Amino acid sequence: MIRLARKKCSPIGLDLGAHSLKLLQLSGDRSRLVEAVRWDLPEEASSDDPEVRGPAVTEALKQAIGSRDFRGSEVVLSLSARELYVQNIRVPKMPDGDLSGVVQQEAAGRVPHDIAETDVRFIEAADIRHGGQMRREVILFACHRPVLDRTLDMVTEAGLQPVSVDVEPLALMRCHAAQFRREEDRTGRAMFVHVGATKTVVIIAAGADILFIKYLEVGGMHFDEAVARHLGMDLAAASLLRRHNGDRRADQQDADVAKGVSQSIRPVIDRLANELLLCIRYHSVTFRGAPLARTIVGGIEASDYLIEQLTGRHDIPCQVAQPLRGIKSDIEIGREVQWDVAAGLALREIH
Repeated sequence: MIRLARKKCSPIGLDLGAHSLKLLQLSGDRSRLVEAVRWDLPEEASSDDPEVRGPAVTEALKQAIGSRDFRGSEVVLSLSARELYVQNIRVPKMPDGDLSGVVQQEAAGRVPHDIAETDVRFIEAADIRHGGQMRREVILFACHRPVLDRTLDMVTEAGLQPVSVDVEPLALMRCHAAQFRREEDRTGRAMFVHVGATKTVVIIAAGADILFIKYLEVGGMHFDEAVARHLGMDLAAASLLRRHNGDRRADQQDADVAKGVSQSIRPVIDRLANELLLCIRYHSVTFRGAPLARTIVGGIEASDYLIEQLTGRHDIPCQVAQPLRGIKSDIEIGREVQWDVAAGLALREIH
């Protein structure tokens, strides 16, 4: 028999965010970081007009790829809140175990697009009791096909070859599951919180098995807006002030600036904490059994300060994610915590 040689590098994981894109590539055995780049997107990339957004993202991708030494052009990209409809739903248990038909029917009444033009996928979470009957909790993912086609066009026009399309929450879970070392990590229940530029995605899982996913309308943009309002600054200056002050070590921060920023963003953190408490409550009511053992916070907005604030609002131990723990690297990548989605995409095995 002929044994095919394992590829020397993974596909490039492409995390296409609201304000930046991140590309990351691992060695074939997923043990070493080969290349990575974070690239800020121009203002046009935030446009809701595909004719404006598409060329802006494509050009940024070309520049990002050209600035680094990536191997090959194969890419795994993810769909996020901008492209996805995601919701936990409950459906009847079917005698043959095939839920495809009933999930499709449920999706037709929920997704904001013509179901005939929408790709629908789902994962099964658990059996739950609802109104005295046993139902099956599933997590519905739906993407309007024209949106998917436009996203693929942006990538291919940049000279990349999409080999798989993932969804952001599954990429995040793959990244975190790769860090499981202890038995309690592989079997216990945890909440994973990815705080991005415009939204926060919450995943509750038992080991690597996802039970619940929800997108929250809280992100770095809301922190910046709060600072701008409180300190009477324009948005760009507020964003710069908050990030530069937060990037410094505590002993190098200006005390008055730190106090002003802290006071400004406290209402946003309160809102995030309250939303997380609602997610925790949903888990405890819906999925009986083991409680949540820990909260892992990742994404561009994850920080020791945010961890401290969230820990003070619920009694679940909270820590910053380490998406590249155990992966060897000689590359300067900035804050590791921002690479959780891109790493999860690069970790996807392509057969």
